[in-house]
Amino acid sequence: MAGHHHHHIDPQAGDTRVALAVGANLALTLAQIVAGVAAGSLALIADAMHNLSDALALGIAFAARRIGRRPADATMTFGYGRAEVVAALINYTTLIVIAVWLLSEGVMRLVAPEPVAGWIVVIVAGIALVVDVATVALTWAMAKSSVNIRAAFLHNLSDAMASVGVIVAGSLILLYGWHWLDAAVTLAIAGYILWQSLAGLVPVARILMLASPEGVDAAEVLDAMRSAPGVSGVHHLHLWRMDEHEAALEAHVVLSGEVPAQEVRLALRDLLRERFGLAHTTLQIESAETACPEARAIGHPT
Repeated sequence: MAGHHHHHIDPQAGDTRVALAVGANLALTLAQIVAGVAAGSLALIADAMHNLSDALALGIAFAARRIGRRPADATMTFGYGRAEVVAALINYTTLIVIAVWLLSEGVMRLVAPEPVAGWIVVIVAGIALVVDVATVALTWAMAKSSVNIRAAFLHNLSDAMASVGVIVAGSLILLYGWHWLDAAVTLAIAGYILWQSLAGLVPVARILMLASPEGVDAAEVLDAMRSAPGVSGVHHLHLWRMDEHEAALEAHVVLSGEVPAQEVRLALRDLLRERFGLAHTTLQIESAETACPEARAIGHPT
């Protein structure tokens, strides 16, 4: 597997973009809540709650970006890169809680529809759409290389789509008096948020659970290592991600004695980096006499 190349935006410029997006979403949230209460629109309040989560998500993302750039130290010997993964977990979990709340509120409003002031809904949702699109534009490039920013980006992208839904609902309420549509749009927004959040949680959970990197087959890695000259066996294999971009491997390698140990180690290091994209490798070299007895090929005895 070839290594991936990421085009990074200057960290300070990226921080400025995120800070601007936070400010815009906080201002929009306040305006939407006031307008939603005045218009009696649950869909508009739902959109406001989503915007609030966007602002919080971007704020957490901003802090995590800065923490993640700190170098490794005696306390965090692997560095602080996973701060961004933790931030993504917090953001997705928050979104799921909000989505469940909106689903319950939407069902109650669907059972007992209430009057909605369509013009206020349409005007405020239109302003929200402009802010959402601007925020998406600010974070789009950074989202390509950061699971942290990607979580915040998806918040804003789904918000832009939600704003379109609210505009359509407000227009139909004005034209036909379909007040139940406000609750229907709320349920659609909540369902979309829930779907996106659960999908986004999967790669985040894989990193935090030390799962093997996507696209790297452990059996294939074992076969390649065992086929290398001078290797008679490989066991205690561990594959995981150090952070979102750097994959790592740890394994015990049993030598056959036909090739010097240093040559075997360097050859395996190059093989793992070039074929599987594993830049960080730790290999424990063993002889047939010192090899671990009854060792498991993958993982370690529990």
